[in-house]
Amino acid sequence: MNASDKNENITENQPQGTVIDHDVKGATAEEPSSVDSRGSPTEEYPETVEEKQPMGRRILKAFKTPGSALQIVSAALLALAIGLIVSTQVDKVPTPAVEILNIPGDLWLRALKAVVLPLIICAMILAVSRLRDMADGSGSRLARWTIGYYVLTTFLSIVMSCIMTAFVWGPRFIEVSDDSLNISDADKATADEKAASGDANPPHIVVKTLFRSFVTQNVFYSLSNDELLAILIMACVIGYLIKSKESLIYKLVVELESMIMRIITFLIKVAPIGVFFLVLSNLMKLSIAEIGANLGMLIGGTLGTMAIHIFVILPIIFFAVTRQNPYTYWLRIAPAWITAWGSASSAATLPVTLRCAHAQKIPITVYKFTCPLGCLINMDGTAIYFPMAVVFLAATQGKVLQGVDYVIIVVLATLASIGTTPIPSSSLVLVIMIANSVNVEVTGMYAVIVAIDWLLDRFRTAINVSGDLFGSKIVAKLSKVVDPEGLVDETMGPRADADGAHHA
Repeated sequence: MNASDKNENITENQPQGTVIDHDVKGATAEEPSSVDSRGSPTEEYPETVEEKQPMGRRILKAFKTPGSALQIVSAALLALAIGLIVSTQVDKVPTPAVEILNIPGDLWLRALKAVVLPLIICAMILAVSRLRDMADGSGSRLARWTIGYYVLTTFLSIVMSCIMTAFVWGPRFIEVSDDSLNISDADKATADEKAASGDANPPHIVVKTLFRSFVTQNVFYSLSNDELLAILIMACVIGYLIKSKESLIYKLVVELESMIMRIITFLIKVAPIGVFFLVLSNLMKLSIAEIGANLGMLIGGTLGTMAIHIFVILPIIFFAVTRQNPYTYWLRIAPAWITAWGSASSAATLPVTLRCAHAQKIPITVYKFTCPLGCLINMDGTAIYFPMAVVFLAATQGKVLQGVDYVIIVVLATLASIGTTPIPSSSLVLVIMIANSVNVEVTGMYAVIVAIDWLLDRFRTAINVSGDLFGSKIVAKLSKVVDPEGLVDETMGPRADADGAHHA
């Protein structure tokens, strides 16, 4: 028997879907089928045949998996229950106790923030380099669809918020007494400090500052001060200028990203602990008795408008483009928006966001471009909040905003939401600027916004991160970008089948 006959016999005995290594040098073996061509079970690969486990056992297995969605959800719900019970039974939790409870969550959040900048830089350098190398023009197509989609959804969210605020929530706010409008010395000092620092500048100065933030004049200053827009553009330029994948700089960036992802893998495993203490310590600061009618309306109106956006607007766009169930998809990406709710930072959540995008089989080339960019310019939740906060300040003073005022709010809120840094409560300072632009004074009711912002900020961040992942799937479908052959990222974990089941 000659060599060719042996090869034919070997090929005939192989299960379907298997690639022979010695026939195709360097080929990647595909996952073998659990049945051969005659429909009988194969004996060579019994490990691929999985017995369907009972629901209870699958839930228990998921609960035992470090950093699983079930663990994060359970930790958040447990902290929510304990925090609400304590805040309703105790007049005020001692500040030292709250600060001590905050230590584990704060350490976890600081560790996540420490890897965010290196992650953004590495991800954008590699993403732009891959986009540049795409000979079919899909790179520029991906960039156009991504930016266009993000700007469109931000604009839609602001317009919807203005409509809901003007006709539904705004008229329900109650004008407060003069005493309540008087701003306290502490709050006045805070507002004056923000104004002096430039946070309450006229609109044209804000627009000028926004565009200047695109280009850094000192790279190290931008890195140390979290000037993420400048860092993002710098990374894009570096990625475009790298000559080839054989470059030492390219190989260094790949190795750095691999190291960062190993760190992130550990941080995700301990995420339930961090989320638990973050949520619990912040709920301890809440006094239910202090929530009045206006504050309840502000919270209810903001959350109601956000619910319309995440459960109606985005699902319609998602289904129209992908023909998939948007609500099932939203539940599958739960680790990302739950972590966002706990950390109140879309930047700190970025590692989990990337992991969820990978699990949902979004092309690596797509999600490593759309997610880092989205956490900087796709702020749907923040955009919804700006009109609510400004109308809240106006209505409590007895002022009614006119149509031209809402046009100004739409324009400024769009620019402000794009330029908002993805860190906790960063939108507070921009509320002052937008309010001043429509001649709404910052009164003592601003202190009410500040007092409850920690809660609303968590929901805003959850909406922002959900929008990033919805957008990544939609843009992947519209741009038709696929990963180059052989591009894998094993540090991200398993990917999902069409039915949502995960496999290695």
